[in-house]
Amino acid sequence: MFRLFGLNRYIHTIKMSSLNKYAPPVNRHMTKLDKSFFITKVPLCVIEFPDPKNISVFSKKFKDYILRIPRIPHVIKLSESVKNGDKTLACDNGIVKKGVLLTDTISNLDDAEKKLSDDAKAFLNEQNATIKPYEYTLDYDYWQAEDILKSVLPEEYLDEIPTGFTITGHIAHLNLRKEFKPFDSLIGQVILDKNTKITCVVDKVSSIATKFRTFPMKIIAGNDNLIVEQKESNCIFKFDFSKVYWNSRLHTEHDRLVTQYFKPDEVVCDVFAGVGPFAVPAGKKGSIVLANDLNPESFKYLQENILLNKVDTTVKPFNLDGAEFIRQSPILLKQLISNSDNGILKLRLKNNRKKHKKNDHSESLQQQQPEFKEIIIPNEISHFVMNLPDSAIDFLGNFVGIYSNEQDSEKKIMPWIHVHCFEKYGNDEDLTMEELYSRVHLRILKSMNTTSAILPIETMSFHLVRKVSPTKPMFCVSYKLPAELAYKK
Repeated sequence: MFRLFGLNRYIHTIKMSSLNKYAPPVNRHMTKLDKSFFITKVPLCVIEFPDPKNISVFSKKFKDYILRIPRIPHVIKLSESVKNGDKTLACDNGIVKKGVLLTDTISNLDDAEKKLSDDAKAFLNEQNATIKPYEYTLDYDYWQAEDILKSVLPEEYLDEIPTGFTITGHIAHLNLRKEFKPFDSLIGQVILDKNTKITCVVDKVSSIATKFRTFPMKIIAGNDNLIVEQKESNCIFKFDFSKVYWNSRLHTEHDRLVTQYFKPDEVVCDVFAGVGPFAVPAGKKGSIVLANDLNPESFKYLQENILLNKVDTTVKPFNLDGAEFIRQSPILLKQLISNSDNGILKLRLKNNRKKHKKNDHSESLQQQQPEFKEIIIPNEISHFVMNLPDSAIDFLGNFVGIYSNEQDSEKKIMPWIHVHCFEKYGNDEDLTMEELYSRVHLRILKSMNTTSAILPIETMSFHLVRKVSPTKPMFCVSYKLPAELAYKK
């Protein structure tokens, strides 16, 4: 007959209901993370078979009696093989004993006797199986970040646990509300522990308040290394997260413009380039990019990222005010053309040729293969991208008269303007997208001192980039600069 082995009372075993058996213990007075507090022992029963093959047989035949809890294996090791030097002790035979855990409704030997079916008990009897009490130990590593935070933060805050964050390189960036600020180090440490790729956690101390779109931040867990390397659009971007603006949530928008609008051999002016999330991928695609940013730190890392991604032939950095850059852009393009070899850029080609067996024919083909692609720099700009959503619309007036000093009377092809903006509205307003578009359109008309007759809303493409908050959408508005404005005296 199968055997039931007794077990002395365990001093620290927690007797829990089925609802909270796998929940972490609660301590709402914890201010500094104490991982040892979360060690919890769950009373279970385990079956040991003389022949380990019967573990799988029992598990399949009597699956309703097997423990099925996420992240807890139902087959466990009961003992490790014991080794002495290089020799395994004979008493153990080098075999690791295993057992199968019974469902948690069977938490003691009396339960096993009462709840196992006659067929299951008959099978165990035939196989000389043994049922023993077993305590499964749960610790801090078992639970997810939200589980831990729900067990230590004040009960009145449990409806909105702050587990959301943005990852930039090795940094997790949180925007903790003021009620969570006193627990910032505790929250930061839990997030650090539960995300292996994160080595630093920062909290936004206050809103963006500088003209360079940076914000004060506090390191709440991990190391103090704020120099990150972020991969995006098959490019690598290096920068100091505390000194430049970067938003990982905008990677889809970066890809959208580069993919849908920017073409090889066209000129793109990036008015507020930052460290290059639009400019570098566009340059890699073969667009010729004039990339500008006023922030000296952004300009420094923009230069570094141009070299890092080997796009220095196609991407040219500038450190000017956005308004000045827009007004000077035709001149800057002419200077690039005049400083180049007959207005031509030589773009080194990648060697993607497959290796062939050496012979005269293959060697002659390799000699004929050009090392460079010649790009004729166009004398006109095809796109302006303006990713400064808080105030980019205010810069649009600088496009008025941008070609007023052109010598030839023949009009150029007018460039696309891609302007990013917020359109915040009140909580008491219930606006349709069309109404929001109309508001943005009116702001653009006002900034460019023009009318809808010259710049009708029907010529504009509105794209919802994201919602910063329920009442603060971010748009990208794309439209061609009207010739009437570009040549205005």
